Amino acid sequence: MNVRRVAAVASKEWRETVRDRMFLSLAFLIPILWMLVFGYGMVLDVENIPYAVVDRDHSSLSRDYLYRFQQSRYFDFKGALTDEREVEPLLASSRIRAVIIIPEKFQERLLAGQAVGVQTLVDGTFPLRSDITKGYVIAINTAFSEELVVAHVARIKGLAPDRARQLIQPIKLEVRYLYNQEVKSAWTIAPALVMLVLTLAPPLLTALGIVREKERGSIYNIYSSTVSRLEFLVGKLAPYVAISAFNILVLWLMAVYLFAAPFKGNGLFFYATALLFVFITTGQGLIVSLLVNTQQAAAIITVVLSIVPTMLYGGLLVPVSALAPQTKVIAHLFPEMYFTNIVHGTFLKGVGIEVLWPDVSVLVVYAISLLSIGYWLFRKRPSV
Repeated sequence: MNVRRVAAVASKEWRETVRDRMFLSLAFLIPILWMLVFGYGMVLDVENIPYAVVDRDHSSLSRDYLYRFQQSRYFDFKGALTDEREVEPLLASSRIRAVIIIPEKFQERLLAGQAVGVQTLVDGTFPLRSDITKGYVIAINTAFSEELVVAHVARIKGLAPDRARQLIQPIKLEVRYLYNQEVKSAWTIAPALVMLVLTLAPPLLTALGIVREKERGSIYNIYSSTVSRLEFLVGKLAPYVAISAFNILVLWLMAVYLFAAPFKGNGLFFYATALLFVFITTGQGLIVSLLVNTQQAAAIITVVLSIVPTMLYGGLLVPVSALAPQTKVIAHLFPEMYFTNIVHGTFLKGVGIEVLWPDVSVLVVYAISLLSIGYWLFRKRPSV
């Protein structure tokens, strides 16, 4: 392989990229825009749930019960309703997502030691959000019920509240969240978006760059030149790999400083594995570019082949461990899952090659395989 010929092909490709403003913006601006759009759009935290109440009792206990919801950061109080007939229009129009209905004689029955049913209506349009809302309601209701029982036992037996609570709850559950102590979705989503952008941008640049040669007819200059297949491919792909190498740094800075995701791992290890993943996605773009003849077809096929495995099987929104057994098998066929493990491991858990070597090994195999297939498909003779 002649280094001078490789440098000449790479230099030519870089000049064409710089001259084309649209292609230049695609190379440097689009990854940033994708990071911003997906980063602020994929918010999975369920907070400020709009809700209303129907209080038929209007007692001190009912007001105390409802106040627990008002002081919670997970709920956003939208007002009190006087009639249950007002509930349906508000829920149907999505002005509220939940309604809490306090029955009559709420305080009287509680003080008499009787159980009381509090009806809660939750908008079930979005199942995940609905289940989380239900969990918040159950937690607040359980805490209120426990305080009533503690107060009753303390009063009957003449005990201190702390001692009464120990009798009622002999096993005290203490939960600690590791790696994401504040349970923020941004801490998980932002690092995974680095994977998403690197899945989309490098193959798109590569596919469009090579197909552009076909559309212009300049690919015939390569066919008739002394440049070998390897020299052409290395020189052609080098600028796109260099652009992606720069974008890795930009995406990392955005994830850490813009979305405040903690980075606990080794920076060099993360950068090296991200660059390895770029070789994989660049290889995908190379294969697509060799199979189609127009930039429109290359763009459509590349985006589809990149988005589908990333969204469904890459662990971006749903962890692979939560998928069905058959779906897990499919997920293990795509490199996105392995790089997601590396991203989450380096960002949140601070682990390195000693833990993530199986994922890195799979990515090495993918990179070698895809680039080898691209090299095998490329011919210095036009197909007839």
